[in-house]
Amino acid sequence: MSIKGPAPAPTSFPGAEKLRIGIVHARWNIEVIESLVKGALESIAKAGVPSECVLIESVPGTWELPIGTQHMIASQAVDAVLSIGCVIKGSTMHFEYICDAALHGLMRIGLETKVPVILGVLTVLSEDQALERAGIGRQGKAGHNHALDWGFAAVEMALKNRKQQKLT
Repeated sequence: MSIKGPAPAPTSFPGAEKLRIGIVHARWNIEVIESLVKGALESIAKAGVPSECVLIESVPGTWELPIGTQHMIASQAVDAVLSIGCVIKGSTMHFEYICDAALHGLMRIGLETKVPVILGVLTVLSEDQALERAGIGRQGKAGHNHALDWGFAAVEMALKNRKQQKLT
């Protein structure tokens, strides 16, 4: 039995129908990305955010996620942004540089803009791990689509942020 993973998300999200959620996704490793975007959209809709209130933009790869996320926050009135990417380790240091820079960039943007930025970047050691974490899997191991959790996190954090803004 694994102890990893989030506790169950709240079962209701009062006020979600008033939110605008952004998704910025990389196009690199597109099979994985498409499944993750689909999972995120599923959970965001289940939380009560209308589909017309979800904005989706793409960027070439995970390296470009921070600037794409920053542009979305600057040009759209969004309550949270879910940044989705997938970096699969290869035989060079490229993996470490991309992961480190992109993840730090996304955190910085959230802190600087005070708009929640949800980290939806898979940083995996193999294609099999990526497929499993996107809910696709291979060899009978479908896995769990982590974007289902990320979509709920985006809604939860957007609502918390709105509540905090009303208090200040």
